[in-house]
Parts: sequence; structure tokens; C-alpha cells
Amino acid sequence: MGIEQAPTEKGRKSARGLRKSAAKEEKKVEAQKGSDLAKGSQRFEERSKSSDGKSAGTKQRL
Repeated sequence: MGIEQAPTEKGRKSARGLRKSAAKEEKKVEAQKGSDLAKGSQRFEERSKSSDGKSAGTKQRL
């Protein structure tokens, strides 16, 4: 659920805090890694391959 779709102000505030903490954590990991983390479809492929070494497309063809 997005920040603006939260039904209460408390929910919107919580969503903003979660988004900020996630961005902070992402920056921390990127700084440790020395490069940006993959985003979008690149991240999907990266995560898919890391689980068993096969790409998502290969898994779907099985």
C-alpha cells in the first residue's frame, strides 16, 4: 500500500517512516558494497539467479 492510500494519518506516518528507513538501509548497503544495488527487472534477475544459479526465464521454461 502506498503512503497516500493509507486510511489514517497514523498509517501514512508509519509508511513514510518505513520508506525512509528502507532508503537509509539501501544507501548503507550500497556504500559497503561499493556500487549501486540492482533495481527493477535487474534486481529480479539477480535474486532469481542467486537462489539456484538459474535465471527466471530458464525456470519458467521447465
